[in-house]
Amino acid sequence: MYTAFMKTVRNSAKAIIIEDGKILCVKFQDRDGFWYILPGGGQNHGETLTEALIRECREELNAEVKPGKLRFIRDYISAHHEFAHEDNDAHQVEFMFSCSLLSGENLGPGSEPDPGQLGVEWLPLERLDDFRLYPQALKKYLKIVGLKQGPVYLGDVN
Repeated sequence: MYTAFMKTVRNSAKAIIIEDGKILCVKFQDRDGFWYILPGGGQNHGETLTEALIRECREELNAEVKPGKLRFIRDYISAHHEFAHEDNDAHQVEFMFSCSLLSGENLGPGSEPDPGQLGVEWLPLERLDDFRLYPQALKKYLKIVGLKQGPVYLGDVN
């Protein structure tokens, strides 16, 4: 059997939390400045996507969320993108859900923030082009279809 040569694909659940014309993101910094991602992360064995989403938001945002509809799906094959030099062997399928905050009085890194996570930040939707938000393709899809349609398969985009 050839399974010893097979690579694994990891599922990830991401939260799209929009309030008052702003989207909630996790904040990082590298030599080029600040960059942002949607809160969320990898699905554990035996965990549903929405359970993973709730857990990850608790860990990264210190908040409880209510998952809504699935809006976007993206393949992330790291060898095809700008961070390939750091990890060229990752393949992740990201499922992005619209979500609402159930609690968020003390937003910030939660019990298990991502390595290098500086905090969280609300980014104005009308100024998304001013920020390094990943996946970058999400910016145009939020402008075109918003959260009214879905799910939309984005492909292997950055």
